[in-house]
Amino acid sequence: MRRERQQASSKQSSSSSKRSGTPRGGPPRWRTWLRRALRWGLGLAVVALVALGVAVGIAVQRMPSFEELKKSPAGQTIRVRAADGTVFLSLGPNYGRWLTLRETPQVMQDAMVAVEDRRFRYHPGVDPVGMARAAVFAVQNYGSGRRMQGASTITQQLARNIFLSNSYTWARKMREMVLSLALEWKFSKDEILELYLNKVYFGGGSYGIDAASNSFFGHSATEMSLSEAAVIAGLVKAPSRYSPTADAQAALGRAGVVLDVMADAGVITQAQADAAEPANVQLAKETGQNSARYFTDWALPQLDMLIDEGSEALDVYTTIDLGMQRAATAAIQADTPKGVQGALVSLDRDGAVRAMVGGRDYVASNYNRATQALRQPGSAWKLFVYMAALEAGYKVNDPVVDEPVTINGWSPRNSSGRFAGTMDLRSAFAYSVNTVAAKLGDEIGFSAVANMARRFGITTPINTHPSMVLGSAEVRVIDMTAAFAAVARGGVSVQPYGITKVTTAGGELLYQRPAERGQTLVDHWVAAGITDLLQTAVNTGTGRAAQIGRPVAGKTGTTSSNKDGWFLGFSSGITTGVWMGRDDAKPVGGLQGGRAPARAFADYMRVAVARRPVEQFDTEVVLPEWQLEDEDEAYMGEPGEEGFVDENGMPIELPYDSRPPETTGPMPPPADEGPVLDQQWIEEQTGRRPPAPAEDGAAPRNGARQNGGQPKIVTVPKLVPPPTARPSQQRPPSEPLE
Repeated sequence: MRRERQQASSKQSSSSSKRSGTPRGGPPRWRTWLRRALRWGLGLAVVALVALGVAVGIAVQRMPSFEELKKSPAGQTIRVRAADGTVFLSLGPNYGRWLTLRETPQVMQDAMVAVEDRRFRYHPGVDPVGMARAAVFAVQNYGSGRRMQGASTITQQLARNIFLSNSYTWARKMREMVLSLALEWKFSKDEILELYLNKVYFGGGSYGIDAASNSFFGHSATEMSLSEAAVIAGLVKAPSRYSPTADAQAALGRAGVVLDVMADAGVITQAQADAAEPANVQLAKETGQNSARYFTDWALPQLDMLIDEGSEALDVYTTIDLGMQRAATAAIQADTPKGVQGALVSLDRDGAVRAMVGGRDYVASNYNRATQALRQPGSAWKLFVYMAALEAGYKVNDPVVDEPVTINGWSPRNSSGRFAGTMDLRSAFAYSVNTVAAKLGDEIGFSAVANMARRFGITTPINTHPSMVLGSAEVRVIDMTAAFAAVARGGVSVQPYGITKVTTAGGELLYQRPAERGQTLVDHWVAAGITDLLQTAVNTGTGRAAQIGRPVAGKTGTTSSNKDGWFLGFSSGITTGVWMGRDDAKPVGGLQGGRAPARAFADYMRVAVARRPVEQFDTEVVLPEWQLEDEDEAYMGEPGEEGFVDENGMPIELPYDSRPPETTGPMPPPADEGPVLDQQWIEEQTGRRPPAPAEDGAAPRNGARQNGGQPKIVTVPKLVPPPTARPSQQRPPSEPLE
């Protein structure tokens, strides 16, 4: 019986062992699996540590030296300098002076360590506590789309800034860890902190504490106070969000957090934190770089044509005058009507751009209305009409008649709605009489006016409809300003430019603008005559609001329905063009060239020429001999040596039916008839047509002015390309009023 009970007990025990998974006479099976897992885990950990050690060792061997890491990374930096050498804009990465840790204020070191990596002095490059915290956050927010919580040490941030991108992936995090351990292996804590303080990005293109301090406070980081250090240290987390120039309140709030963290870390006392007052930090004064960006957007693309492509840091010396730029910005903002845009270009004698404003606010709209917008100039275009008339033989005191006129179905009207009758040419220009301008264009030829505009730098399309004399062609502000500057220069061309010199950061000269003499566009007497007219327009005419207490010559312009208002003029060597209007070309109530644009011109010019001597205009017209001849003999006899010149001022040899041979021998006897001027050739070259025979008793066609009831013989003008055929009866574009 005892044996049977023992056998039964043995069977029960065996059955129980099978059910429990425990081998007979051995430990439980789960313990076996646990031991196996631990062994595998330990083996994998050893392999991982070995692999990590190998990776770190390789990284240490390949890592550049401390001196090599101090060098700035690739990326071209361009410092844009004003005419006086002041840097007013930096493009690309901006690196300040390298500061050793000994040169760096202790408050800056303490602020950065306290807010970015409090255990910096104790960890090996990675912070296990921070990593654990970040891992918990990642598990809790898995799939939420939120970024992993920052656990990066100063060393890891340095590794990322120098070697890696800012992508948020586990692979990048592992590489960052390897590089951080390698940095800690190869360099001391002080060297790592020095690299970090000179490499970290603080926003606004500034890398390193010295660049940031100069950018935000206007002085080197060596002079940094506790409050300034708190502001700078607070930028690292989010440079654009906490920038003191973008959001002062956010920057101050973040600086307060930094001060509290520093007090909590024990690097400053709570009393020091309370007394810091970040709100009292003085930011660097603006140098007008907001509106000056219109200028740099226009000038800097020209570098591609001036120098070879490269990656070295550049210093670009420009023509901009920061004082004049501020005055131009203030004038446009103060005088431009609400809801209206404005533009201003100011040129020196040789075309140097001293100020450029392309709109009321560059941040709101970087569209440059000074160089890109095409707008109708209105009566400012009469500059070319009257110059062509003067060149064709008119004089500033010649009588003209303001009366109704119809040209090819087009009947211009004056802004006043009235006709003044007989007046001199000077008064017609000063009061911007449209009917007189229309008759002048019809007489001298609309193509002659277009040619004059082309000579003076207008490159946009120009129609030859009759209404073109009132400024129906679209132009750019900078081109019109250059045309007026050429008049101020005595009829010599002016090419606007903005860059005078380009050097490397080390001072190597890459480009120097050569001196340019310009090209003669019209004879001096034409330039003097038009200057006389322009001065009268400001003294007694439509441009009286542009007076500044010294001689000013200029012209107003207003388009139909008051869509555009212009004033362009010059004084003491400075030529300035002002335009105002809406981008959508809708009418602006009360906008006229003689009002807001002229006031803006005056407000700006009072500042622009304040330090320049007062200059009187050269308006003395010395006429050539062919203009002094009796009009009845204007086409008769032999012209002087300078009677005919091409558009470049070069003399043209006239064809004669007969001409004495050039010989030193005795002259042959004269023929029965003297030399006859080829009248048909002159008419072809000057763009004139012989008048159609008038019917008995009929007045001559309005191709000539009246002189005592007899048709006035128009004297021979300077030679210009022949005009095209007269336009058809097609309806012309809408006419400007003034």
